[in-house]
Amino acid sequence: MRSLLFVSAIDDAKLAAALESGADGLCLDLAGRILAVDKAQARKNAGDRLQAARAKTRRPLLYVRVAGLDTAQIDADLDAVMPFAPDGVVPTGPMNGQALQHLGALLAVKEARCGLPDGSTQIIAGIGDAAASLLDMGSFAGANRRLAALFWNADALSAALGAEQNRASDGLYTSPYVLARSLTLYAARAADSLAIDAACPRSPEGLGLRLECEAARRGGFDGKLALDRDQVAIINAVFTPTDEAIARARSVVAAFAANPSAATLALDGEIFVSSDFAQAKRLLRRVPTT
Repeated sequence: MRSLLFVSAIDDAKLAAALESGADGLCLDLAGRILAVDKAQARKNAGDRLQAARAKTRRPLLYVRVAGLDTAQIDADLDAVMPFAPDGVVPTGPMNGQALQHLGALLAVKEARCGLPDGSTQIIAGIGDAAASLLDMGSFAGANRRLAALFWNADALSAALGAEQNRASDGLYTSPYVLARSLTLYAARAADSLAIDAACPRSPEGLGLRLECEAARRGGFDGKLALDRDQVAIINAVFTPTDEAIARARSVVAAFAANPSAATLALDGEIFVSSDFAQAKRLLRRVPTT
């Protein structure tokens, strides 16, 4: 998942447009800035879009941002969308391994009631809705097989910390946010999940976005959050591996698959080790499927 685009479920026109944005992942947001009086309509919009998308052969992965586990709203959110088999959910609020297990058990019940395969609903966990999430990042590893990705949200974390801004005058993140970004990457790798970088502010011609994407890719991130559909093309372009890199990664994966007990392998005059195998598999995750 190179790009993950969030869109409020209350705006059905934006939902329709987002489905055609080219984003690898689309998150229908039921838990953002939506008035209580509009919740029912937002849930209906999300359900309708999920149902319509199931008939399409080409579509983004569809996730739903739901209320936190500590709220009374999460059951209503899940009941509204689980019959339409979303690819996954994105919970709000503090997250750690224990919360991941709790949500996984809740999803298992909903899947059974809706006739869905057990474990078919993934979880993408966001780091930034609450500072507490950063203090228990190691607990994600091995907590639940549903965990597909971890992302961090610089703006949400700023609000949680009561900060006035998260970037210095040169546009770079200040130290608390550099730490949060690094911990997200470490935790994602420890949990064998995708690592999604925070969104970049809009800039003329997308120059700042491209530079941030390139830095994130070099640093190990698999993709980036998109603020709107205009950012998706740049994000996808930067995180799409070159044909040469894809061919090389496939050769490495095939070689280790053919020799599963090997710790090192010689291929095209080079020596490859298990970490090269893991990196090759991660790179192939970014290859578009269509």
